[in-house]
Formats: sequence, structure tokens, C-alpha cells
Amino acid sequence: MTPVWARKSTLVLLIALLALAVFGTTTQTWITITLDPEQVGQTAGGQNTLPVQGSKAATAVTALALVALAGGLAASIAGKIARWVITVIVVLAATGIIAAAATVLADPLAAAQGSIAAATGVTGSSAGAEVTAFPVLAVVAGVLLALGALLIVPAGRYWKARTKYDTAAYGASAGTSAVATGPVDEIDSWDRLSRGDDPT
Repeated sequence: MTPVWARKSTLVLLIALLALAVFGTTTQTWITITLDPEQVGQTAGGQNTLPVQGSKAATAVTALALVALAGGLAASIAGKIARWVITVIVVLAATGIIAAAATVLADPLAAAQGSIAAATGVTGSSAGAEVTAFPVLAVVAGVLLALGALLIVPAGRYWKARTKYDTAAYGASAGTSAVATGPVDEIDSWDRLSRGDDPT
């Protein structure tokens, strides 16, 4: 009996949702900048506040979230050794997400300098920076993503087959008879021939 946490569909869906959650945070405002009117002048359109999205404050987070998403989906069809590799990749991606978001939390003004320069044309300007809750959510999702990735290896012990071809091979090795229960197409016939069965 496969535990709920070890089910392939459950674990892959969990990793995908967490990766998408991280990606979703980057589309929101991470930092709200209060510009200095004396330095800005009219270059910012008369606005003293500047919202900075997560994709601009921490550009690596978006890419790492997509890497984690691809890794989680690949785990559903990966073999035993490949699952180890995927686990390492997703954990490293999650670690990068946590580090990048933590950097923004530690020094939001430095993370927003590129957006400030693009909006005002002034580099190294002094401004007030207020962090929203989305960087914190990215850190939390990154931690959960790493923990979810670490479950791939122990959960993989319950994943007996990856495809219908592996299922057939597994049944043959276990001594089960490969008797067709329905119409056999040409591909099935070739597969049975490759296993040493005579489809006729």
C-alpha cells in the first residue's frame, strides 16, 4: 500500500504547485520605493513611489522556479538514478530561491537600484524602501519546495513503473503472462517480439 505522501501524482503536484507559487510571487510587488523628490525631479512622472516586482528585484528567482517546475514534472517519468539527479537539481534551485529572496529582505534598497535607475535616470540615489510580504512567501515556498524534493528519493521506492513499456517489462520479470486482452496493434506486436514473445 503506497502512503499518501509517496504517491507519484501527489508529490509531483505538490512540487509543481510550490514552484508555481514561487513564480507567482515574482509577478507581485516585492519592494515599494519612496523616491527623493529633490533627486527625482520630473523624471519619474511626478510620482514619489515606485513599485518593484520580484522579477526585477530578484531576477534569478523566476528562472529557478521554472527549473524546479521542470524538475518536478520530469521526476514522474524518471528512473531511479535520474530521480537522484532531479532531487539535487530541485534542491539547488530551491536553495537559490531562498538565497535570492533573503538577499532582497536583507537589503531591499540595493535590490531596487536597477529599477530606480531605470525610472529616474539617477544611479545610487537615496530612497526609502519598504518590503512587502511576497519575498517572505517566496522563502517559505522555497523551503517547502526543497523538502518536497527530498521526498522524491524515498517515495520513488513505491513507484514500480514509469510507462506502459516498463509495466510490461516488470510483469514479464515477475513471471506474469503477457496475454493480450484486446486488439494488438503493430507497435504492441513489435514490443512483444523484443521481449521474446510470439504475438502469433
